[in-house]
Amino acid sequence: MPTVQEIYTDGACSGNPGPGGWGTRIEFSDGQVHELGGRDTATTNNRMEMQAAIAALDFLSQDEAADSAVVLLHTDSEYVKNGITKWINGWKKKGWKTSAGKPVLNKDLWQQLDQLSQTLAEKDLKVDWRYVRGHTGNPGNERCDEIARAYSHTQPISLSQYKATAKKKSAQQKKVDKNSEELLESYVESATQAKINEKEDDNRDPSISIPKINTATTEESSEEAALKSYEQAPDSNFQTMASPDSKLSENGTSRIDRLENALKTLQVTDELAKQGYLITSAELADLMDVNASAVTSRGDYWAWRNWTVSRIRREGNQILWQLERIDE
Repeated sequence: MPTVQEIYTDGACSGNPGPGGWGTRIEFSDGQVHELGGRDTATTNNRMEMQAAIAALDFLSQDEAADSAVVLLHTDSEYVKNGITKWINGWKKKGWKTSAGKPVLNKDLWQQLDQLSQTLAEKDLKVDWRYVRGHTGNPGNERCDEIARAYSHTQPISLSQYKATAKKKSAQQKKVDKNSEELLESYVESATQAKINEKEDDNRDPSISIPKINTATTEESSEEAALKSYEQAPDSNFQTMASPDSKLSENGTSRIDRLENALKTLQVTDELAKQGYLITSAELADLMDVNASAVTSRGDYWAWRNWTVSRIRREGNQILWQLERIDE
């Protein structure tokens, strides 16, 4: 088998968590290509990006193709690139804790990547991690994105396979074959159900699918009453505390209103994390109620309240971020 020249990896996910897929494309010096793919029913975009990279390193560690001194690996995930090249040594020194003292998310996959990197280093093979912007027309990246999305939606896709001469299949190839068979079976089983769902969707009220945040309040609780009393000046009497005007603070907004606004912000943040949406620096700054510069100056990976914030990629002049709920 000839020398591996370049590798491309990508991941995709519908929801966070949700069904996801990953794709890996290995390009050889003789022009041939070997592609891998897989899926998970409940995962995140970051985990699928990592799984694609793990598959690439696993292929290099098991096959005879890994005879070059340096292999270029392209990923459109700054989370993966920075994690394996910058952050992982610090995490290990801190006992797999972040700089904020929180457990490192996706620790199991980071440990797999770390172990595979060490295995390749023992073979004198270096992986040169390169960041490539996603969805900018790069053929290798676009192909991996196509594979990842097909697997995430359980849609059949033909993968290019290296045509070796009279050679037993590698363990990785057997995994691919089995995965492809399961994928086809899953597609056949889900095809009929998909048609049924389409008919049901035609008759469904579209407003039902829109997530709503319930901010309606019921009867005033004793806690709320106590808070209102607390808001009054020390010399206020009972009549003053009962006055509608007395519940307003100096800026015209009560503490209860501010708490309700904070609750809305936290609920919106949770929904963004759950759905796996990518947001810009300006949108993240609005969410945190800070200047945009305060977002970008924090680095590529940090914690905010109940979420970790990861810099995923850059599209044009915009930096895109992803939120993940911290598992306590």
